[in-house]
Amino acid sequence: MNSRMAGRAATAVALLAALSATARAQADEIQVYDAGIAARGVFNLTWHNNYIAKGVPGQAFPGAVAANHSFNGVPEWAYGVTRWFEAGLYMPLYSRDQTTGWGFNGFKLRTLFVVPNADDRTFVYGLNFETSYNAKRWDTQRITEEMRPILGWHLNPVDILINPILDTQFQGGIKGLEFVPAMRLAYNLPGTWAIAAEEYAGLGTLGNLQAANNQVHQLFAVVDHTSGSLDMEAGVGFGLTSGSDKLTFKLILSRDLNRKKPSLIPR
Repeated sequence: MNSRMAGRAATAVALLAALSATARAQADEIQVYDAGIAARGVFNLTWHNNYIAKGVPGQAFPGAVAANHSFNGVPEWAYGVTRWFEAGLYMPLYSRDQTTGWGFNGFKLRTLFVVPNADDRTFVYGLNFETSYNAKRWDTQRITEEMRPILGWHLNPVDILINPILDTQFQGGIKGLEFVPAMRLAYNLPGTWAIAAEEYAGLGTLGNLQAANNQVHQLFAVVDHTSGSLDMEAGVGFGLTSGSDKLTFKLILSRDLNRKKPSLIPR
């Protein structure tokens, strides 16, 4: 193989790696967890939607949903089991792109364990697990898993949240875990509004962390509004590296489906 062919082969491998990382970063849910959960006995519905207006072109694998000009989303059904445990179901995961059209991407089961009464604490923590059953258009593996540690500080009026997420396709052991951290810095305005900056990254596997220019980094400007009946989070994200989608919009709507009446009996 001459040097020119070797160079082209190396370029193709690098491009494939970048596209694969982008496909895994493409998500139905773009959110930083803050250790808040539904109250015990309360059902909550959160509707995630995002649109990649300008994404990395091409498909990560044959038949895959292409990030560019794709609309992705999912209803998230949650139930407060205890003061420290919430169970969740994401279904249906759906998307539409210019290559494959509308389609069903699978479903996810979630278990979230947190410190109780996180909203009233300065330091909060938790651990979230999500098991995904993926359609062939969404991932090369049928079953994947996410482990999301949650660390946060409520420093009124500032919130600092860190989710050092690890994803696995059950290949390669610990070194095969994908490191996809997310972070949020928020300022709570007087009343029911907040503004925030969020960063979502894909750094490669623990055994093969990528160089900075091959990593995924997206910076989001976000606004939140909390009301008695409906919570809203909207944001716009900008890709900072060549392997990142360049422009993404997200909208999250959340509502408790059965309001819990105050109890006079201590628990």
